[in-house]
Amino acid sequence: MSDPWFSKNLEFVGYTDQGGMPGGTQVMLNKGYVFIGKNEGVSVIDVRDPRNPHQVNFLDGDKGSWHIHLQTHDDLLMVIDSVDFYMVKPIETDYYGGSIKGVHSTNYGEVGKDFTAGMRIYDISDPANPRKIGYLSVPGCGLHRIWYDGGNYAYASALIDGFTDHIFLTIDVSDPTNPFEVSRWWIPGMFRDGGEEPTWSNRWALHHAVIADGVAYGGWRDGGLVVLDVADPAHPHEIVHRNWCPPFGGGTHSCLPLHDRDLLIVNDEAVLDNCADQVKYTWVFDIRDKSNPISISTFPTPSERDYCAEPGHFGPHNMHENRIGSWQSSEIIFATYQNAGLRVYDIANPYQPQETAYFVPPLPERMTERRKGRPLATHTTDVFVDTEGLAYITDYNAGMYVLQYNP
Repeated sequence: MSDPWFSKNLEFVGYTDQGGMPGGTQVMLNKGYVFIGKNEGVSVIDVRDPRNPHQVNFLDGDKGSWHIHLQTHDDLLMVIDSVDFYMVKPIETDYYGGSIKGVHSTNYGEVGKDFTAGMRIYDISDPANPRKIGYLSVPGCGLHRIWYDGGNYAYASALIDGFTDHIFLTIDVSDPTNPFEVSRWWIPGMFRDGGEEPTWSNRWALHHAVIADGVAYGGWRDGGLVVLDVADPAHPHEIVHRNWCPPFGGGTHSCLPLHDRDLLIVNDEAVLDNCADQVKYTWVFDIRDKSNPISISTFPTPSERDYCAEPGHFGPHNMHENRIGSWQSSEIIFATYQNAGLRVYDIANPYQPQETAYFVPPLPERMTERRKGRPLATHTTDVFVDTEGLAYITDYNAGMYVLQYNP
């Protein structure tokens, strides 16, 4: 690997091209192994020596499907199955330009005929050799992201036939060999087949929800933030809906609740090149009253380079989510910023967040993704941080990097 463009307080430790398959999106660490979701399936990486990470297994996906998001906890691995929208809509502006408008799973013809829609469950008691034990099928185009951090329920964003876009789905996984749907929730106006009339022009769709203490915090793309009470998983109900698009550029992606400090971190994803969809922000909310979240600050935007002029997307993507058994902090936040790499922020003073570290990888050597017309660009997508401050980051095209946080 060539030297990174630059870094501060993040030391390079190791790198892998994932067995010659360097593309990847979500990354999870479990028992000394990293699991990386990608278009083709799931890479299993041995990181017991983080200086020498190497692929030891690959879980094949289905032609025409995405498997880019996953979750691990204890002995379970959950992986999404979804139609690969970039095969159907290979130009990004087609995918992000508006609501999917109720795309039905039967509409894909030859392009999407081989996709699967649902969630795979694997036994990873032997993490190097996952064993598929269960499957949830959904009537539609599949799941996008999942949240599972133990217990009887998983939560997902799902594109189900009849809806205008992805909605909130609760899944019973108490018997992982037989998962089943428990409940659905959507913003009124999304159930096209139910006769609801859409009342918006932009894309309202659940991207991802993180659950803490019986509350789900969801990023609904151009629909902003929705907070749900899920104490009764069978009957989720809205606590509050806040939307700042317009005037801001939308793309609300994910949330990080910090209940010990009554704070909520919310990021808006950059989805177009060269800031064509505005410069996006990571917001800090005061949630002492969960029914009235108040924005109190934003993270500083990386400015040591003109990232809007660099190839690719510039702006927030994923955050490390303080999962059980991982790095847990209500003051130090790890966030990926696509062509600006990994960023680390100190929010000890939530009214004035400070950047304390960054690592910008080099350009990938080649393109492996399915999107058409893409420039060769750094695209740091996800981060998982262990209890010792070792950060694992992925790139759509450039493999996985292991970094040590040294504040």
